Amino acid sequence: MSTKGRIPFLDLATPHAEIEAELVSVFRSALKTATFIGGPMLEEFERGFAAFSDVKHCVGVASGTDALRFALIAAGVQPGDTVVTVPNTFIATTEAISQAGARPDFVDIDERTYTMDPEKLRAYLEAGCGRDRPTNRAVSKRTGSPVTAVVPVHLYGQMADMDPILDLATEYNLTVIEDACQAHGAEYFSKRENRWRRAGSMGRAAAFSFYPGKNLGACGEAGAITTHDERLARHCQMLRDHGQSSKYFHDFEGYNGRLDAIQAGILEVKLGHLARWNEQRRERARGYDELFAGSEEAVILQHTPSWSRPVYHLYVVRVANRERLQKDLTAEGIGTGIHYPVPLHLVKAYAALGFRPGDFPVAEQAAAQVLSLPMFPELSPEQQRRVVSVLLQSIASGPTLRAGISSGDRTVGAGSGTAQLAAASTSRR
Repeated sequence: MSTKGRIPFLDLATPHAEIEAELVSVFRSALKTATFIGGPMLEEFERGFAAFSDVKHCVGVASGTDALRFALIAAGVQPGDTVVTVPNTFIATTEAISQAGARPDFVDIDERTYTMDPEKLRAYLEAGCGRDRPTNRAVSKRTGSPVTAVVPVHLYGQMADMDPILDLATEYNLTVIEDACQAHGAEYFSKRENRWRRAGSMGRAAAFSFYPGKNLGACGEAGAITTHDERLARHCQMLRDHGQSSKYFHDFEGYNGRLDAIQAGILEVKLGHLARWNEQRRERARGYDELFAGSEEAVILQHTPSWSRPVYHLYVVRVANRERLQKDLTAEGIGTGIHYPVPLHLVKAYAALGFRPGDFPVAEQAAAQVLSLPMFPELSPEQQRRVVSVLLQSIASGPTLRAGISSGDRTVGAGSGTAQLAAASTSRR
């Protein structure tokens, strides 16, 4: 192990220490008022996060999974419907779809941004579906059920290409629910509207997670739904509280998905620091970009299109022999992560859906090669230089990614990890 000091993958202690007095005041306020569920702290956070996300309504809930599930149900997704998303995301995305009674189906991702490829979505709707003329709905040939919603995932802190997705949604009568769980404050330039739009403001509704490691993280579990639709917001408020329209009057079966007042108060405090933290993440990302310049044959960087302002929840690279590189970095005291090692169509939980290796080759390749490097606001330039130095030294002792692809202002290499993934998919998770 190196004696140069450990570089964690994520540092949650330092920012909490910096704002400890503010956070402690939230707890003291809750103790004095004994308001632990709902109340002014929740309402203040909901107003603040709605304004931050440039939407009319925010509904705080217990987790990001609850947020996506409630948004789908409130938007009218019915049991048996098909909801389309991408394979390279955390399973909560598809759990929410299944738990809303629908069936998840997938389209592949863009090889440069790792978010939903609008052309793959178009091909799915045109070639992979029939058309129900009375409703103008696409009917999936795979599932045999109507496709009623699409869930683009804003991954690693970067938004999906929303304009063409929304155009297809209009054409095929689809509801768009954004999975914005990694994209607090990310922005997208909409050519349709000729303006920048915030994550969570473009679909019918959006889901956010405030899991502690997120850019805006609670000190526990938390999530929120954002929407411009007052009726959808009200439906979500009832869903989170056992379907109650008022105390003991239950209009339908709901869930226990309320956001604790203390967590809401903590999030409101942190929200005041989020813009600064996000800008620090952007600075760290620029630092990594500069350090990797000239290493195009060895490392693929996530492409940032001109329409994107990411917030870098994660900084990911694609490399050959990822497991060996990760082991070498660990030996030097450098923390890393893998997001995500098995695409969802190949996880054991969805074996009954009948997908096979090769069905979504771009997602499978990314799953076999993507490595997440240390990324947090307090990461120092010296630490970044050490991360990159150790990574490149490790790469120099093994094979590199050979086949070139164009990534706009980043020309990078590519390689295939599909065979590797196929061999490993039965043993992971």
